[in-house]
Amino acid sequence: MSLISMRQMEINQAGTISAIKATGELGRRIRDMGLVPGASIRILDRAPLYDPVALKVMGFKLMLRNNEADLIQVEVD
Repeated sequence: MSLISMRQMEINQAGTISAIKATGELGRRIRDMGLVPGASIRILDRAPLYDPVALKVMGFKLMLRNNEADLIQVEVD
């Protein structure tokens, strides 16, 4: 398994969140959305200019900006 940022993941790639590098209000907001270490995620799609990214976590769809996705470390196969 390798450790990459969520922004580097490809469409339909799955992984498990290993760490959240965001702190303060942004870190709290990311965790409130269910993006916590141990959560399984799958990249669903990207906007035409690659920002934002659509993902699935805990059974629901979520959109994140690339600058937020850079702060989330994911373990992928």
